[in-house]
Amino acid sequence: MEDNSRNREVCLSILKEFTHNESLLKHAFAVETCVRAYAEKFREDVEYWGNVALLHDFDYEKYPTTEEHPFIGEKILHERGFDEKFTKSILSHADYSGEPRDTLLKKVLFACDELAGFITAVAYVRPSRTVDEVEVRSVLKKMKDKAFARQVSRDDIRKGALGLEIPLEEHIQFCILAMRRNKEKLGL
Repeated sequence: MEDNSRNREVCLSILKEFTHNESLLKHAFAVETCVRAYAEKFREDVEYWGNVALLHDFDYEKYPTTEEHPFIGEKILHERGFDEKFTKSILSHADYSGEPRDTLLKKVLFACDELAGFITAVAYVRPSRTVDEVEVRSVLKKMKDKAFARQVSRDDIRKGALGLEIPLEEHIQFCILAMRRNKEKLGL
């Protein structure tokens, strides 16, 4: 069976097969953008890392419960020829999966997941509704507002930066800049 882990077109078609919600698609692209930027920074496999990020929530729309996501997705990807390293990396983004974050890729995926969603939410309340107006201080300020984007775990954002051993402000800035470079594709 062919290894599709580095084939973005195959990964994108899987994402779109299972995900039709525009917000979930944008989230996948935002996380992919941040993870790819970190792969470049750390001189890792950009295509592989990007595809893990692209597919990290592909099963969520159809299988949103903690009993299903990301476990059903893992099985689907195995059936489609993705290796265990790829699927375990995806499993690791969910605390409840029990999969340890014992690789740099797993740590980066976790660190970027909630933060990319939060940066998107902050961009949407800016006057221009673009990521160009998002600053680290505005993200930090919104993190203190428990009513804002309440579904985003602030603890996971902090734990993600800690796991990377990068100061939170630096991690936020890195992801903002990555998302700015890809703002057209992200609709931001």
